[in-house]
Amino acid sequence: MPRTPTTLLSLADQERRRALRRMKAVALGALLFMALAFVIAFAFQERIGWLSYVRAAAEGGMVGALADWFAVTALFRRPLGLPIPHTAIIPNRKDEIGRTLGEFVETNFLAADVVRTKLSTTAIARRAGEWLREEPHAERVAAEGATIATAVLNALSDDDVRDLLTDLAREHLVAPEWGPPAGAWLEKIVESEAHHGAVDLAADSIERWLEANATSFTGLVSRRLPGWVPKLAHRFVDDTVYNEALKFVRAVQADPHHPARLAVDGYLARLADALQNDPATRAKLESAKASLFDSPRVGALAAEAWNTAKNGLLTSLADPESGLRSRAVQALQEVGGRLTTDAALQRRVDTWVSDAAVFLVERYRHDIASIITDTVERWDPAETTEKIELMVGRDLQYIRLNGTVVGALAGLAIFTLAHALIPGV
Repeated sequence: MPRTPTTLLSLADQERRRALRRMKAVALGALLFMALAFVIAFAFQERIGWLSYVRAAAEGGMVGALADWFAVTALFRRPLGLPIPHTAIIPNRKDEIGRTLGEFVETNFLAADVVRTKLSTTAIARRAGEWLREEPHAERVAAEGATIATAVLNALSDDDVRDLLTDLAREHLVAPEWGPPAGAWLEKIVESEAHHGAVDLAADSIERWLEANATSFTGLVSRRLPGWVPKLAHRFVDDTVYNEALKFVRAVQADPHHPARLAVDGYLARLADALQNDPATRAKLESAKASLFDSPRVGALAAEAWNTAKNGLLTSLADPESGLRSRAVQALQEVGGRLTTDAALQRRVDTWVSDAAVFLVERYRHDIASIITDTVERWDPAETTEKIELMVGRDLQYIRLNGTVVGALAGLAIFTLAHALIPGV
């Protein structure tokens, strides 16, 4: 892999490169200054005595500068291109450095006790609640959730969804036998008299219909009478039938123990028993069920229902003002409010987050740390060297500068001490 050209570096890396070049120039300038001072002092120290101290300081500064230049350069490349042992450490030991760094992160940062201790001192739920209860933040979360949901819906194949719904329907609706559970359910309804409300509703509905449709009985029976029967008799027969029907319905409404009600109770009880114990009745129900679900019209309705639901969801998700998005924002704000004020909920959420984080760290910490190792191994040695040098090279140039200053002070101190202890040197 070729070295990353300057034009492809990020703005931050380009700024680091400029800063690194400036510090290299400063460190080199310090070395050249010491070399110039050494030359001048060496040339005139016989005439001007105190220049010998300058020479000693400059000599020590050059030694310190050169030593630190060699040490810093040896980290990234071979000094002067010479094949000196134990130089170009980073490009030659790139993979080992990556493994060591991965092990360091895994051991010291991805340990369960470290993660739990850090999370235990962080009010995760409360902070999340304070952030989430703000309407702009809730709207942002709702928008991101809508984007994800939209992507999922668009990625789903309509045919696959229909096949899945069909398979689920067959597994959970068609395959199980309906008779016994339906019979048991109907038996409980009859025993608890829960169906009486439905009978009352039916009677009330029939009464209202009869009262509003008296003319529907005109000719209902009389048109079947012989032609010689007088017209007055025709009307009398029709009115009688209508009144008897209305009287019958009102009697059913008024009498909880009316024979019609008892007949309904008996029929439902017999049907409940037959659904549970009569093979013929159960077979008829299963046949009707199979015919219903195998009908092409039912399949078309299911496909149409899915398409309608999907399109409706997509429309609502895409509209920030839709009822779905508005309710989602309100729900998120309510959750944020509870997380802010409900101490018990905060403890539950914090505990859940801590347990989940510790579980993930304990199970996958090696895989997480291996991201560092694998990434460094994929890097080109020259690229790796450049990346690291851009990150720490500027600080390392300060080492060169400090080495120049410390070397100068050390040379001056040694020279001065030698003259003090050994006069005449």
